[in-house]
Amino acid sequence: MMDWRPVTDWLLQNGTRIFIISVVGVALWFALNRFLPPLIRRAVRRNIEEETEKEEIQREDTLIAVFSGIGEVSIVLIVLFSILSVLNIPIAPVLAGFGIVGVAVGFGAQYLIRDLISGVFIIMENQYRVGDVARVADISGLVEKITLRKTVLRDLDGIVHHIPNGEIKVASNFTRNYSRVNMNISVSYGTNLDHAIRVVNRVGEELAREEYWRDIIISAPKVLRVDNLGDSGIDLKILGDVKPIKQWEVMGELRLRLKNTFDAEGIEIPWPHMKVFFGDPQIVAGLACPSCAHVNPPGSKFCAGCGISQATQ
Repeated sequence: MMDWRPVTDWLLQNGTRIFIISVVGVALWFALNRFLPPLIRRAVRRNIEEETEKEEIQREDTLIAVFSGIGEVSIVLIVLFSILSVLNIPIAPVLAGFGIVGVAVGFGAQYLIRDLISGVFIIMENQYRVGDVARVADISGLVEKITLRKTVLRDLDGIVHHIPNGEIKVASNFTRNYSRVNMNISVSYGTNLDHAIRVVNRVGEELAREEYWRDIIISAPKVLRVDNLGDSGIDLKILGDVKPIKQWEVMGELRLRLKNTFDAEGIEIPWPHMKVFFGDPQIVAGLACPSCAHVNPPGSKFCAGCGISQATQ
């Protein structure tokens, strides 16, 4: 008859330790999933002016998934190595094997890890959101999707750009909190600037008072300063604050109204001019051929245009 006492003794001694390690691992697993989500939701504060409740929940869920995954993998590894230690299985060769595999994978996955870490900070810091207009990695467009690995932009030509988050060094958000009307309009040098400024400010205020536009415009566009004395005209700088992503719509309408109002007020919008000077009119008249009016160089005996002798004229 087989003696089961060595097996039972081993189970009593080591099985109990393995059981305790497993129970602790399960407890840590449940604690992680129980306490981590509320901690992250309390840490991530929503700015009511910047994002909706749905956008806040999306950002929180993404962060919870990332940190939960990291925590769960860590718990599994700790429990696994603890059990191997109880079983008297050398951990060093296992760690060495993991190290070799890690080095091999690391060379190929270093860019992926960089993208994931950058994605965590982009989402955590709320640098930009889906629906924003942003410039990332020197590409501007509407943000259509943000993941831990990449940002997806669609530009004005409809081209979709997939940008790895690790490539993003500078992110510029055109629609954070509010947007700004920032435009120049030129008037000719003969224009009364005080009158032109009053007209521009009046048009901006009228636009801001209308029913559709008053819900979009925060502060009426108005002249800030004389911005430049150009080759053809004088540039007036116009600024105004509007709701996010509405600046281009407002600037288009403002340009249309300013053009119509300038025409009505007699204010000229300049274009490039060129003056051509042919020299002293009297000298030019003396060199012109009486027959064909071609201007010949001084001392010419025959007209280069018609061939008639200049001496006989």
